[in-house]
This record gives sequence, structure tokens and C-alpha cells, in this order.
Amino acid sequence: MNKVILVGRLTKDPEVKQTPSNIPVCSFTIACDRRFKNQNGERQSDFINCVAWRQQATLLGNYFHKGSRIAVVGSLQSRSYDDQNGQKRYVTEVVIDEIEFIDTKSDSNGYAAAPSQAPAQMAPSTATTVAQTPPPPPAQQIDPGFEASMDSDDSSQLPFDVLGF
Repeated sequence: MNKVILVGRLTKDPEVKQTPSNIPVCSFTIACDRRFKNQNGERQSDFINCVAWRQQATLLGNYFHKGSRIAVVGSLQSRSYDDQNGQKRYVTEVVIDEIEFIDTKSDSNGYAAAPSQAPAQMAPSTATTVAQTPPPPPAQQIDPGFEASMDSDDSSQLPFDVLGF
């Protein structure tokens, strides 16, 4: 299994580029604080290189900026290439599958997302509305056919209260 979950801050404004085949791509770095402090009592950070493609790349370019708190889920990828001088270079980065807003409305430019809302589908105006008015809890619904099946004598042998009352 290859899964990475990171929470941190963007080290600079994300810049979305296009591949020759017009696919959006965004390379960025997340600064993740370590849990412990060093000998001087200061927290250190790890700087993790990430890359997002297509819809996630566009989302990053539109709604995130330097210092934004972000949560990402992805997979670790190692690759190599030859630079301009013919030297072999190795790169390890997180390829992003999911992005979540972490900033609150007051921390960012007015964009915040509810955890249940997919950020890639939100417009700025709906993002603010969702954050201010959380959706009501879902009503408990019972299948009408379920109650009819409970009338039989077999239901009394269940080891738990099926309806939750």
C-alpha cells in the first residue's frame, strides 16, 4: 500500500502550468511541522514536494495561496531524469489524489469547505455559504417494507433492538 496523508502550509503561491497536451499540472511544496521541538525549543518543519494534475491542479491555482493550510492525500512516487548537463537527477514527490481546505473563513480569503463537500465542485460563493450554514442532519428513515417484516414472530429472536427505540 502506498498512501500519504499530509497537513501543512503551502510555501509559495501555486502556479498551474499546462503540459504539451494541455493537461493542467501544479508542482508545490507543503511545510509540515514535526511533532517534537528541537534542543532550542523550536519546532522544525519538513518540506514535502507534491504534484497535482488536472482538476486538483486547477483547484490549487484558483483557491490556495502561500501560507494556506491544506490537507492532501496521495501516493509517494520516485522518478529520475537527466538534467541539461546530462547528470541523472532523482525526484521523490507526493502525487495528489485528494485536496481538502483547512483554513477557516477568517484565515483565508473567505473560502472554506465543509468536510462533506468536495472542494473541486465548489464555487467561492457556495464555499462561504456551506461553511456558515452546516447542512441539517439527515432524517432517520425506515424502509416501509422493513416494518411489515418485523410483524412476524422471528423478529423477537433478534439479539438487539432493530429500530433503535
